[in-house]
Amino acid sequence: MAPKRELISRSYNLLLRGTLLTRFSDAQCGFKAMRADVGRRLLPLVEDTGWFFDTELLVLAERTGLRIHEVPVDWVDDPDSRVDIVSTAIADLKGVVRVGRALATGRLPLAEIRAQLGRHPLGRHPLGRHPLGPGAPEAPPGLFRQLVRFAAIGLLSTAAYLLLFLLAHPALGAQGANLFALLVTAVANTAANRRLTFGIVGRQHAGRHQVQGLAVFCLGLALTSGSLAGLHIAEPDPHRGLELIVLIVANLAATALRFVLLRGWVFRRRVA
Repeated sequence: MAPKRELISRSYNLLLRGTLLTRFSDAQCGFKAMRADVGRRLLPLVEDTGWFFDTELLVLAERTGLRIHEVPVDWVDDPDSRVDIVSTAIADLKGVVRVGRALATGRLPLAEIRAQLGRHPLGRHPLGRHPLGPGAPEAPPGLFRQLVRFAAIGLLSTAAYLLLFLLAHPALGAQGANLFALLVTAVANTAANRRLTFGIVGRQHAGRHQVQGLAVFCLGLALTSGSLAGLHIAEPDPHRGLELIVLIVANLAATALRFVLLRGWVFRRRVA
Protein backbone atom coordinates (compact mmCIF):
# COMPACT_ATOMS: atom_id res chain seq x y z
CA MET A 1 0.00 0.00 0.00
CA ALA A 2 1.25 3.50 -0.83
CA PRO A 3 2.52 5.54 2.17
CA LYS A 4 -0.27 8.13 1.76
CA ARG A 5 -2.99 5.47 1.81
CA GLU A 6 -1.31 3.73 4.74
CA LEU A 7 -1.26 6.98 6.74
CA ILE A 8 -4.88 7.79 5.90
CA SER A 9 -6.05 4.27 6.77
CA ARG A 10 -4.24 4.16 10.11
CA SER A 11 -5.39 7.67 11.05
CA TYR A 12 -8.99 6.78 10.20
CA ASN A 13 -8.90 3.62 12.28
CA LEU A 14 -7.38 5.54 15.19
CA LEU A 15 -10.21 8.07 14.86
CA LEU A 16 -12.81 5.28 14.97
CA ARG A 17 -11.23 3.72 18.04
CA GLY A 18 -11.17 7.07 19.82
CA THR A 19 -14.68 8.23 18.97
CA LEU A 20 -16.87 5.17 18.35
CA LEU A 21 -14.85 2.84 20.64
CA THR A 22 -14.31 0.26 17.90
CA ARG A 23 -11.98 -2.73 18.26
CA PHE A 24 -11.53 -3.80 14.63
CA SER A 25 -8.40 -2.64 12.82
CA ASP A 26 -9.55 -2.08 9.21
CA ALA A 27 -13.00 -0.68 8.50
CA GLN A 28 -12.94 -0.19 4.74
CA CYS A 29 -11.26 -3.22 3.23
CA GLY A 30 -13.57 -4.43 0.46
CA PHE A 31 -13.61 -8.11 1.49
CA LYS A 32 -16.48 -8.80 3.88
CA ALA A 33 -18.78 -11.74 4.57
CA MET A 34 -21.66 -12.26 7.00
CA ARG A 35 -24.46 -14.68 7.70
CA ALA A 36 -27.71 -14.05 5.84
CA ASP A 37 -29.78 -13.76 9.03
CA VAL A 38 -27.36 -11.16 10.41
CA GLY A 39 -27.46 -9.19 7.17
CA ARG A 40 -31.27 -9.12 7.15
CA ARG A 41 -31.26 -7.49 10.61
CA LEU A 42 -28.32 -5.10 10.30
CA LEU A 43 -28.46 -3.83 6.72
CA PRO A 44 -31.82 -1.99 7.09
CA LEU A 45 -30.20 0.07 9.88
CA VAL A 46 -27.25 1.20 7.74
CA GLU A 47 -28.06 4.67 6.39
CA ASP A 48 -24.91 5.43 4.41
CA THR A 49 -24.70 4.41 0.74
CA GLY A 50 -21.15 5.59 0.12
CA TRP A 51 -17.68 4.83 1.49
CA PHE A 52 -18.85 5.00 5.12
CA PHE A 53 -21.19 2.03 4.55
CA ASP A 54 -18.54 -0.53 5.65
CA THR A 55 -17.70 1.35 8.82
CA GLU A 56 -21.33 1.80 9.84
CA LEU A 57 -22.06 -1.88 9.27
CA LEU A 58 -19.08 -3.00 11.37
CA VAL A 59 -19.93 -0.60 14.21
CA LEU A 60 -23.49 -1.92 14.33
CA ALA A 61 -22.27 -5.52 14.25
CA GLU A 62 -19.84 -4.89 17.08
CA ARG A 63 -22.39 -3.04 19.22
CA THR A 64 -24.89 -5.89 18.85
CA GLY A 65 -22.37 -8.34 20.25
CA LEU A 66 -21.41 -10.12 17.03
CA ARG A 67 -17.96 -11.62 16.60
CA ILE A 68 -15.80 -9.83 14.01
CA HIS A 69 -12.88 -11.84 12.69
CA GLU A 70 -10.27 -10.15 10.50
CA VAL A 71 -8.33 -12.27 7.99
CA PRO A 72 -5.18 -10.81 6.36
CA VAL A 73 -5.22 -10.58 2.55
CA ASP A 74 -2.69 -9.55 -0.10
CA TRP A 75 -3.63 -6.13 -1.43
CA VAL A 76 -2.27 -4.41 -4.55
CA ASP A 77 -2.72 -0.64 -4.56
CA ASP A 78 -4.15 0.96 -7.69
CA PRO A 79 -2.05 4.06 -8.47
CA ASP A 80 -4.75 5.29 -10.88
CA SER A 81 -7.44 5.48 -8.18
CA ARG A 82 -9.98 8.27 -8.83
CA VAL A 83 -11.31 8.47 -5.26
CA ASP A 84 -11.62 12.09 -4.06
CA ILE A 85 -9.89 11.84 -0.69
CA VAL A 86 -11.09 15.23 0.63
CA SER A 87 -14.80 14.71 -0.11
CA THR A 88 -14.59 11.11 1.13
CA ALA A 89 -12.95 12.23 4.38
CA ILE A 90 -15.64 14.88 4.97
CA ALA A 91 -18.40 12.34 4.30
CA ASP A 92 -16.76 9.88 6.70
CA LEU A 93 -16.50 12.53 9.43
CA LYS A 94 -20.19 13.31 9.01
CA GLY A 95 -20.91 9.59 9.28
CA VAL A 96 -18.90 9.27 12.48
CA VAL A 97 -20.82 12.17 14.03
CA ARG A 98 -24.19 10.74 12.93
CA VAL A 99 -23.52 7.22 14.20
CA GLY A 100 -21.97 8.53 17.44
CA ARG A 101 -25.06 10.66 18.08
CA ALA A 102 -27.36 7.71 17.36
CA LEU A 103 -25.44 5.50 19.78
CA ALA A 104 -25.32 8.18 22.48
CA THR A 105 -29.06 8.91 22.29
CA GLY A 106 -30.11 5.26 22.09
CA ARG A 107 -31.89 5.77 18.76
CA LEU A 108 -30.68 2.44 17.37
CA PRO A 109 -32.62 -0.70 18.48
CA LEU A 110 -29.51 -2.52 19.62
CA ALA A 111 -31.20 -4.35 22.51
CA GLU A 112 -33.87 -5.77 20.20
CA ILE A 113 -31.35 -6.98 17.64
CA ARG A 114 -29.12 -8.49 20.31
CA ALA A 115 -32.11 -10.43 21.63
CA GLN A 116 -33.02 -11.61 18.13
CA LEU A 117 -29.48 -12.82 17.52
CA GLY A 118 -29.25 -14.52 20.91
CA ARG A 119 -26.53 -12.26 22.30
CA HIS A 120 -26.10 -10.98 25.85
CA PRO A 121 -28.46 -8.15 26.87
CA LEU A 122 -27.28 -4.57 26.78
CA GLY A 123 -25.42 -3.33 29.83
CA ARG A 124 -22.05 -4.36 31.16
CA HIS A 125 -20.17 -6.61 28.79
CA PRO A 126 -19.94 -10.23 30.05
CA LEU A 127 -16.15 -10.01 29.94
CA GLY A 128 -16.10 -6.84 32.02
CA ARG A 129 -15.45 -4.45 29.12
CA HIS A 130 -17.16 -1.14 28.59
CA PRO A 131 -20.97 -1.26 28.45
CA LEU A 132 -22.58 -1.29 25.05
CA GLY A 133 -25.70 0.74 25.73
CA PRO A 134 -26.70 4.15 27.07
CA GLY A 135 -27.42 4.43 30.77
CA ALA A 136 -25.23 1.49 31.84
CA PRO A 137 -22.66 1.99 34.62
CA GLU A 138 -19.31 2.67 33.06
CA ALA A 139 -15.81 2.94 34.49
CA PRO A 140 -13.91 5.95 33.12
CA PRO A 141 -11.32 5.13 30.43
CA GLY A 142 -7.64 5.24 31.37
CA LEU A 143 -5.54 8.35 30.82
CA PHE A 144 -4.04 7.14 27.53
CA ARG A 145 -7.45 6.32 26.05
CA GLN A 146 -8.80 9.65 27.25
CA LEU A 147 -5.96 11.46 25.50
CA VAL A 148 -6.52 9.54 22.24
CA ARG A 149 -10.27 10.18 22.28
CA PHE A 150 -9.80 13.83 23.25
CA ALA A 151 -7.43 14.31 20.30
CA ALA A 152 -9.78 12.54 17.87
CA ILE A 153 -12.77 14.63 18.99
CA GLY A 154 -10.60 17.72 18.66
CA LEU A 155 -9.87 16.87 15.02
CA LEU A 156 -13.57 16.35 14.33
CA SER A 157 -14.41 19.62 16.08
CA THR A 158 -11.86 21.49 13.98
CA ALA A 159 -13.29 20.06 10.76
CA ALA A 160 -16.83 20.95 11.86
CA TYR A 161 -15.71 24.47 12.84
CA LEU A 162 -14.20 25.11 9.40
CA LEU A 163 -17.35 23.84 7.66
CA LEU A 164 -19.67 25.98 9.81
CA PHE A 165 -17.45 29.03 9.39
CA LEU A 166 -17.55 28.73 5.60
CA LEU A 167 -21.34 28.24 5.58
CA ALA A 168 -22.06 31.15 7.94
CA HIS A 169 -19.53 33.63 6.56
CA PRO A 170 -21.72 35.05 3.75
CA ALA A 171 -24.52 35.91 6.19
CA LEU A 172 -22.63 36.81 9.38
CA GLY A 173 -19.26 38.07 8.20
CA ALA A 174 -15.90 36.86 9.44
CA GLN A 175 -16.26 37.73 13.15
CA GLY A 176 -19.88 36.61 13.41
CA ALA A 177 -19.22 33.36 11.57
CA ASN A 178 -16.19 32.74 13.78
CA LEU A 179 -18.20 33.23 16.97
CA PHE A 180 -21.11 31.10 15.70
CA ALA A 181 -18.86 28.23 14.60
CA LEU A 182 -16.85 28.32 17.82
CA LEU A 183 -19.95 28.26 20.05
CA VAL A 184 -21.63 25.40 18.17
CA THR A 185 -18.50 23.25 18.06
CA ALA A 186 -17.70 24.04 21.72
CA VAL A 187 -21.10 22.67 22.80
CA ALA A 188 -20.73 19.60 20.57
CA ASN A 189 -17.13 19.08 21.72
CA THR A 190 -18.16 19.14 25.39
CA ALA A 191 -20.99 16.67 24.76
CA ALA A 192 -18.73 14.31 22.82
CA ASN A 193 -15.95 14.43 25.42
CA ARG A 194 -18.50 13.90 28.19
CA ARG A 195 -19.72 10.65 26.66
CA LEU A 196 -16.77 9.27 24.72
CA THR A 197 -13.65 10.59 26.47
CA PHE A 198 -14.75 10.54 30.10
CA GLY A 199 -17.46 7.85 29.96
CA ILE A 200 -20.33 9.85 31.47
CA VAL A 201 -23.81 8.75 30.32
CA GLY A 202 -27.29 9.97 31.13
CA ARG A 203 -28.60 13.52 31.46
CA GLN A 204 -27.68 14.14 35.08
CA HIS A 205 -25.56 17.32 35.41
CA ALA A 206 -25.46 17.66 31.58
CA GLY A 207 -26.46 21.33 31.78
CA ARG A 208 -23.82 22.09 34.40
CA HIS A 209 -21.20 20.30 32.32
CA GLN A 210 -22.07 22.45 29.30
CA VAL A 211 -21.79 25.67 31.31
CA GLN A 212 -18.44 24.59 32.72
CA GLY A 213 -17.33 23.49 29.26
CA LEU A 214 -18.12 26.94 27.86
CA ALA A 215 -16.13 28.49 30.73
CA VAL A 216 -13.16 26.32 29.78
CA PHE A 217 -13.64 27.31 26.15
CA CYS A 218 -13.58 30.99 27.10
CA LEU A 219 -10.35 30.51 29.05
CA GLY A 220 -8.74 28.91 26.01
CA LEU A 221 -10.03 31.70 23.76
CA ALA A 222 -8.67 34.31 26.18
CA LEU A 223 -5.29 32.56 26.20
CA THR A 224 -4.96 32.51 22.42
CA SER A 225 -6.39 36.02 21.89
CA GLY A 226 -4.29 37.42 24.75
CA SER A 227 -1.12 35.88 23.33
CA LEU A 228 -1.78 37.46 19.96
CA ALA A 229 -2.60 40.83 21.54
CA GLY A 230 0.59 40.68 23.62
CA LEU A 231 2.62 40.01 20.49
CA HIS A 232 1.15 43.07 18.78
CA ILE A 233 1.94 45.21 21.83
CA ALA A 234 5.56 44.03 21.84
CA GLU A 235 5.85 44.15 18.05
CA PRO A 236 3.30 46.47 16.36
CA ASP A 237 3.86 44.99 12.91
CA PRO A 238 4.96 41.38 13.44
CA HIS A 239 5.81 39.03 10.59
CA ARG A 240 2.97 36.65 9.64
CA GLY A 241 5.22 33.70 10.43
CA LEU A 242 5.83 34.99 13.97
CA GLU A 243 2.08 35.39 14.47
CA LEU A 244 1.57 31.82 13.35
CA ILE A 245 4.21 30.52 15.76
CA VAL A 246 2.62 32.40 18.67
CA LEU A 247 -0.84 31.07 17.79
CA ILE A 248 0.40 27.49 17.46
CA VAL A 249 2.11 27.63 20.86
CA ALA A 250 -0.91 29.34 22.44
CA ASN A 251 -3.32 26.79 20.95
CA LEU A 252 -1.19 23.90 22.19
CA ALA A 253 -1.22 25.44 25.68
CA ALA A 254 -5.00 26.05 25.43
CA THR A 255 -5.59 22.44 24.35
CA ALA A 256 -3.54 21.10 27.25
CA LEU A 257 -5.38 23.44 29.65
CA ARG A 258 -8.75 22.31 28.25
CA PHE A 259 -7.94 18.62 28.77
CA VAL A 260 -6.70 19.21 32.32
CA LEU A 261 -9.78 21.24 33.27
CA LEU A 262 -12.22 18.83 31.63
CA ARG A 263 -10.63 15.89 33.39
CA GLY A 264 -10.01 17.49 36.76
CA TRP A 265 -12.97 19.86 37.08
CA VAL A 266 -15.82 19.51 34.58
CA PHE A 267 -15.99 15.71 34.42
CA ARG A 268 -14.23 14.82 37.66
CA ARG A 269 -15.72 11.74 39.30
CA ARG A 270 -17.17 12.81 42.62
CA VAL A 271 -17.44 10.30 45.41
CA ALA A 272 -20.97 10.14 46.80
